Amino acid sequence: MYKKSKLKIGIVGCGAIGSSLAKEIVTNFTGSAALVALYDIKSEKSCLLGQNLKKKLAVPSLDALIKRSDLVIEASSAKAAWEIARKALSSSCKVMVMSVGGMVGHLDQLLNLALKHNAQVYFPSGAVAGIDALKAANIAGIKKVVLTTRKNPKAFRGVEYVESKFKLDGLKKDKVLFSGTAAQAVKYFPQNINVAAVLGLAAIGMQKTQVRIIASPNVNKNVHEVLIESKAANIFTRTENVLHPQNPKTSYLAVLSAIATLKQILQPIKVGA
Repeated sequence: MYKKSKLKIGIVGCGAIGSSLAKEIVTNFTGSAALVALYDIKSEKSCLLGQNLKKKLAVPSLDALIKRSDLVIEASSAKAAWEIARKALSSSCKVMVMSVGGMVGHLDQLLNLALKHNAQVYFPSGAVAGIDALKAANIAGIKKVVLTTRKNPKAFRGVEYVESKFKLDGLKKDKVLFSGTAAQAVKYFPQNINVAAVLGLAAIGMQKTQVRIIASPNVNKNVHEVLIESKAANIFTRTENVLHPQNPKTSYLAVLSAIATLKQILQPIKVGA
């Protein structure tokens, strides 16, 4: 009887998201996948994660991780995401990108590399609902996509665009921090608004997808509302995300969407668009 070999997975970035994915893979995917390498620019992070998993998985370089892997999961930063994807695809590895905003401006290169090396790129839906419906509606024609994101002011700490323009300490009511295109949003909020990139890439593009970002002192969840107007249907979704316990800038659902994407890769039956 034919036995399919396990998918060898390497994770780049051993912060909250990378660590969560690593633990999930070694706990619940052992029958079909194997975590073979961990890499972080801060080597102490990959070493510590490997120790916590009781496995010697830390490698000294991105190249070393790619050599071991069939699938490279990028869980580092928007700034580093393209270079990671470029190197992985050039070695015919599949790539799952968590920092989707980092791919904006490189989409043609990404497509050409994937085609040239017969590799695939996966963008999880992240912390937003309705991506399947958005892709389906886009076939009929979409008039408008608007994302409105509300987060507690604490989630914007360290965001240069915000700290240079707004004073959020002691904020008592909602404050609109940004209103513009998805392309602008991912530029100014590279660690906060990957969902804008996902929405833009899934349908009418980064320049036509509209985004509003609001600091709201009265919310303790990351809230994403998506309005879609199309020839096929008008769609409205609201996702109230529980914060990731180790990183309030991201949502727990973002990690779970990556796990769901991994299941789609590994399983013979696919559900959804």
